[in-house]
Amino acid sequence: MMRKPMLAGNWKMYKSMAETVQFIDDLSQRINKTEQNCEILLCVPFTNIAMGKGSLKKNQLFGEVKIGAQNMHYADEGAFTGEISPIMLKELDVEYVILGHSERRTYFHEDDELIAKKVEAAFRHGITPILCVGETLAEHEAGRTEEVVKRQTELAIRHLSSDEAHRLVIAYEPVWAIGTGKTASAALANEVIAYIRRVVADQFDQQVANQVRILYGGSVKPENIGQFMNESDIDGALVGGASLSAVSFAEMITAVNEVKK
Repeated sequence: MMRKPMLAGNWKMYKSMAETVQFIDDLSQRINKTEQNCEILLCVPFTNIAMGKGSLKKNQLFGEVKIGAQNMHYADEGAFTGEISPIMLKELDVEYVILGHSERRTYFHEDDELIAKKVEAAFRHGITPILCVGETLAEHEAGRTEEVVKRQTELAIRHLSSDEAHRLVIAYEPVWAIGTGKTASAALANEVIAYIRRVVADQFDQQVANQVRILYGGSVKPENIGQFMNESDIDGALVGGASLSAVSFAEMITAVNEVKK
């Protein structure tokens, strides 16, 4: 079946509200609003979600471009200082949330069990998770890529229903390629993503696996995104640094639209 491609920008801890408005103003001048073959998503800091949505409406991009979040807590409410709940995100009409990013796993010590609770909570509140999986350089060099992504994927999806699982978005982000300038080759990325799809099929069935969108992330930029999009199992990209420029993000939107017609 045809899976709708997705291009998702992860802004991490960058951009003020004013910079967010400027970015969306610039982007609106650079993309064709009537010829989008892919779903476009900007995962911005919490403080920019409402302002970003307002700017999209002003630029008549609302619906063409969506605003997502970069993280959330699994609890609906509670004594969790500094955290954001799924209810709070839902109140802002957030449709997507990145969960399990390697920076959360590394710097904030989030493990597979915690990430699974977050994935389940997101679905419980009608928010679609973008589950990040990927191996470190040491794991990659030790030949443990499949072992790592299998564990991370299985634990995150084991309590989902088939209906939830087929709506899940997974992003394969080899940790050694995030923000380093290194990228997996398109063929290698496709091989790992095809393997992740088999893991989903084993947990559910092939029909569910065929519906799950799996993105590649890791130093993706306008110069190389076309190579990844030409691969059979890669359904889009989760982009970090290159999503901070309206120029480069618009170029990537064009590239995905061209390849995935």
